[in-house]
Amino acid sequence: MRRRFALALGLLLTLSMGLAPATGLRPFTWPTIHYLTKNLHGQVLDFTHNHWGDHRIWSNALCEKRDLYVYLPPCYDPCRKYPAMIYMHGVAQDEVGFLRLVELFDQAIVCGKLPPMIIAGPDGSVKGRPSATSAGSFWINSKAGCFEDYVIQDVWGFVTKNFSVRPEPECHVLAGASMGGFGAFNLGIKHRCQFKLVAGMFPALHLRYQDCHGRYFANYDPCCLGIRERLGPLKPVARFYGVITIREFQLSCPLYGHCNKDAINHIARENPYEMIDAYDLKPGELEMFAGYGKYDEFNIDAQVEAFVDKARAKGLEITCVCDPRGKHDTATGVRLFPHFCEWITPRLKCDSK
Repeated sequence: MRRRFALALGLLLTLSMGLAPATGLRPFTWPTIHYLTKNLHGQVLDFTHNHWGDHRIWSNALCEKRDLYVYLPPCYDPCRKYPAMIYMHGVAQDEVGFLRLVELFDQAIVCGKLPPMIIAGPDGSVKGRPSATSAGSFWINSKAGCFEDYVIQDVWGFVTKNFSVRPEPECHVLAGASMGGFGAFNLGIKHRCQFKLVAGMFPALHLRYQDCHGRYFANYDPCCLGIRERLGPLKPVARFYGVITIREFQLSCPLYGHCNKDAINHIARENPYEMIDAYDLKPGELEMFAGYGKYDEFNIDAQVEAFVDKARAKGLEITCVCDPRGKHDTATGVRLFPHFCEWITPRLKCDSK
């Protein structure tokens, strides 16, 4: 039964994000990366074992090699300094998802809608490959591995050591979609001395969301807001096509194990909604962008709206864009992408020099 649920999770999420099913086989081969590099205005550097040879970076945090792609903008000049972004993928994906998005970033840079920047796309899968049975790391330190340390120390350290990155935190961006959007906000709040800009597409920002009647799928109402005090392993957290349900244990068990009575407390500590207070986030310390669809299958719309209200009540700066017909899918992300570009470009005043 659990395996069927897990397989459904992998299939649904990969289909909803416009990807091929996560079979464990890597769908990209050498001609594909060569095609991308040849047709982009910038270039993608391969630090993976997806193509010819093993070029992975070593992660001290995970005690193993990990895949990474790095995008360099057109006419990259190592004698100049550039803003840099870490882009974090979603559940049931790995670094290959970045290859499917890199053309959007490249085209935006060419058209002047984004400044030239360096973008790193690391692998945040639990097993080092897309897996339907191990949903995702959520980019945090947990039973699944020290993924927060991996991003902040290993990936960021590799990027800043090997490429010309501006030193100012105002030039450093954490971004992602779905699980990766959660990771951007979570890590951004914790490490705002290093990163001043965070952005998420349909990011999970209130992991303990429910209304005052205990309903997870309820629309956000500031006059009827509750908070979950315990996990329900079979509790639905997403519904696709009205018939298939994703359950809570599929996301929490890889991180905290089965029947962990303290799991809800771990989740509270990593919950961006609660981290606003726990980390005493102050105005001016972090600029935030959140885009989401009004019909998100995970009810991310309610989570984002609750987070935004709390942030603004504390005087925090956050830009929020809602796609009125959007869902938890690639099409919604593509429609929201121009809004992300409009938000981030004037903030990266540290354009390459």
